[in-house]
Amino acid sequence: MSVFDVPLDELRSRTSQKWRRYPAEVLPLFVAEMDVRVCEPVERALADVVRRSDTGYPAGRPYQEAFAGFAEGRWGWTVDPATIALVPDVMQGSVEVLSLLTDPGDAVVINPPVYPPFRGFVERIGRRVVTADLGADGRLDLAALDAAFARARSDGRRAAYLLCHPHNPTGTMHRPDELRAVGALAAEHGVRVVSDEVHAPLALDEPFTSATTVIPDAVALHSASKAFNLAGLKAALAVPGPDAVADLARLSELVGMGVGHVPVLVHAAALTGGGDWLDALLDSLRESRAHLRGLLDEHLPLVAWTPGDATYFAWLDLRAQLPGDANPAARVLTEGRVAVNPGHTFGAPGDGFVRLNFATSPAILTDAVSRIAAALARPAPA
Repeated sequence: MSVFDVPLDELRSRTSQKWRRYPAEVLPLFVAEMDVRVCEPVERALADVVRRSDTGYPAGRPYQEAFAGFAEGRWGWTVDPATIALVPDVMQGSVEVLSLLTDPGDAVVINPPVYPPFRGFVERIGRRVVTADLGADGRLDLAALDAAFARARSDGRRAAYLLCHPHNPTGTMHRPDELRAVGALAAEHGVRVVSDEVHAPLALDEPFTSATTVIPDAVALHSASKAFNLAGLKAALAVPGPDAVADLARLSELVGMGVGHVPVLVHAAALTGGGDWLDALLDSLRESRAHLRGLLDEHLPLVAWTPGDATYFAWLDLRAQLPGDANPAARVLTEGRVAVNPGHTFGAPGDGFVRLNFATSPAILTDAVSRIAAALARPAPA
């Protein structure tokens, strides 16, 4: 049974952004929320918190210890809970770590097309964005990265690289050999690596390898939020590589004060007891990915898509379908009543693309692709 077997009426009763941003006739396949019910360990943890009125301040390291057990069991990655820092969420944690490793005016390298808040958060803390676009194959372009690192360090100032691993929106899982090459380039140029690994549990094909295991002075950001659909209960972890422990130890205790006790307990419960549910989710995502592939082949053969090895995002290339249209998401919404993410918001390489969230039922995916195909078959509005 698919974890996405949730009736549409039940989904529409939800009050989160996914189900309230657009009118009810719009199918929302944009924001990173999945059409699932929370897993039983999460439901039980929330009920226990309410029963005990356990709504005070965080204490101890329940989240760090749960993550260490999860990382060891899932990935064979041994981490010391005592070195892991609690942070409010992955993006806030990323900029706090970047603030440790760089100064205002320093450069931070990113890989467009990439999660839009990367640029916004980096600029918000007064850092200069340097881009190294992904290659045409959607993978890291090491030559472009080498050149970007050189530009970032050309003024002699410190610099960092904000890596998205697995990559959002493409779903690309960076291989260990690619990460080693990144580490070698970073060491050569004196650039520090900060790796957003929030989608790591959503590896569908290739096994996940943390950047910190091959780049010793990297810092990774993790959370149970994406894999267990807990965006409304924000909490995350900054996990240092062996040569970054001292750097992360300098993180102000004030950062951890932005994390609530209830999210900590819920995330810990998900990581500790949600393994079977996560396995079922991954199976359901593989089925949804295959279903979407078949639908596109049948109804939208001009839409190009290379399915990723991780995440629940499809990075769809509509340039052949709609030549010259830099923002096909607008037409998909207005004509097809399907909400997807505009590709251009992920950076200039995203012109003509959309990001579609396939973490939903086969019925909703079928309806969505049918709507999109019908909309794109009609002449464009004058």
